[in-house]
Amino acid sequence: MEKALESFSKQQLLALIKEQSQEHSKAIASHKKELQKFQQELKQQEKDLKQADKELARGDEQLRKYLSKSGVLEEKVAYLESQLDMFRRMQFGQKRERFEDKDQLTLPFEPNTQELQNREEAFTEKITYQRKKKNTNHKGRQPLPDHLPVEEVKIYPQEDISGRKCIGQEVTDELDCEPARFFIRRYIRYKYAHKSGEGVVIGELPERVIDKGIAGAGLVTSILVDKFCDHLPLYRQLQRFKREKIPIAPSTINGWCAKGLDRIVPLFEELIADVKSQGYLQVDETTIKVQDEGKKGKTHLGYYWVYHSPIDGNVVFDYQPTRGQKAPVHMLKDFKGYLQTDGYVVYDEYAKKEGVTHLGCWAHARRYYEKSLDNDPQRAKHALRQIQCLYAIEREIKEAKLGPEDTKELRLKKALPVINELGKWMTQQLARTLPKSLIGKALAYSVSRWDALCAYLYDGNLRIDNNLIENKIRTIAIGRKNYLFAGSHQAAQRAAAIYSFFAICKKHEVNPYQWLKYTLENIMIIKYKDIKNLYPQNYKKLQLNK
Repeated sequence: MEKALESFSKQQLLALIKEQSQEHSKAIASHKKELQKFQQELKQQEKDLKQADKELARGDEQLRKYLSKSGVLEEKVAYLESQLDMFRRMQFGQKRERFEDKDQLTLPFEPNTQELQNREEAFTEKITYQRKKKNTNHKGRQPLPDHLPVEEVKIYPQEDISGRKCIGQEVTDELDCEPARFFIRRYIRYKYAHKSGEGVVIGELPERVIDKGIAGAGLVTSILVDKFCDHLPLYRQLQRFKREKIPIAPSTINGWCAKGLDRIVPLFEELIADVKSQGYLQVDETTIKVQDEGKKGKTHLGYYWVYHSPIDGNVVFDYQPTRGQKAPVHMLKDFKGYLQTDGYVVYDEYAKKEGVTHLGCWAHARRYYEKSLDNDPQRAKHALRQIQCLYAIEREIKEAKLGPEDTKELRLKKALPVINELGKWMTQQLARTLPKSLIGKALAYSVSRWDALCAYLYDGNLRIDNNLIENKIRTIAIGRKNYLFAGSHQAAQRAAAIYSFFAICKKHEVNPYQWLKYTLENIMIIKYKDIKNLYPQNYKKLQLNK
């Protein structure tokens, strides 16, 4: 190599070096161009990557929104499906609330074919034997009551009985009836004058239900009992007068009702005072349509607020035009003691007052779970089974006829452990359910009112539910299906008085007609200290003591 280099002249070497340097410069320039191009491509890729990141973030946000909206829609769909199932069940399903666990095995198990055949043969043999055997254990029909009047019809043989001797009788009783009988009671008062011509005396008329009216106490009583106890509207009762050819105008019969109801207002006011003084009240409300005087053909939706004292059985129906906060003020303003209601929010204000203990209603709580059986059968059935245990304890108390002290002791022994376990379970399950689902609403109702639901354990006189007062309200529901609406707010309040006393009559098994007739005839002459003798239960005692 050195020899080869020595053969080159300096000029040749410089030209060669220059040539190689130019080639290197070109190569470097080419590499620079490629590097710049690569950097541009890299920048473009970075821009594309940033744009992709933005689009990905935007897609993630949209996905989150979609998933969130999808969850809401799924919850809403589940809620609407549960509502649809509930409405179908209300329309076509059974109305009773008794819970029957259909998953439990039925006893005895289905017998096999051979066993059925053996049972059929044994049954046929037994029936054949009993047909041949004379039945000597038949008790006969239930005897007719002794208090009814007896009309004897004597029947003699159609054959000639001369020369024959009567050896006995065969008596056959039948229960018969005749329609209501209208008659005129005519008071004839004789006047007497002294021989000297000074002073005239005349017999005094007895107190009458309607002064200067033609309706007697029995007729007014019959009209009121037919309407408010047997739910026969006045326009139907007028047909009875027409059949007997007694001309009575609709306005006249309406006036008789109003005057008759006005007579018992003082007794009703005394009843209100007594019920307000009780230390344990059950309260509920129901609707009544009232004819709107300002708008012809229109009705106003009013409310009967019902107050029941379970200890003495007294009931007060109070009409109010509204269901608002002020409606029960005059009854509950100064109330102290145990107040049992459903979950209506108006009662919460009164339940928070000092001296008031709020009691919940297990029947209302159970109703929510019964409605959620199709929505979440597993949890709904578990809750219903536990509530069923609580009611089984109440049946045991009723059958054993336990007093308040023994009732409280048994509840604390048997019901309290069930309630404690049920409360823990409900609290845990509430966090795992959709709030708007039927089972979620059922759990929320129970948990939010748990203290009130457990409060019946405080005293043996307290009831597990509000069913007693719901039974009193039932008569309103039947009545409004027949007469449809009250004529005015005043008429609705008058009706509240008679509904109250008829409910008490039913509670104490008092004949409403006999009680009301006696009350209308005596309320104007009775002293205030004896006015409570006109309460249906006290009237019954007086009649039994006579």
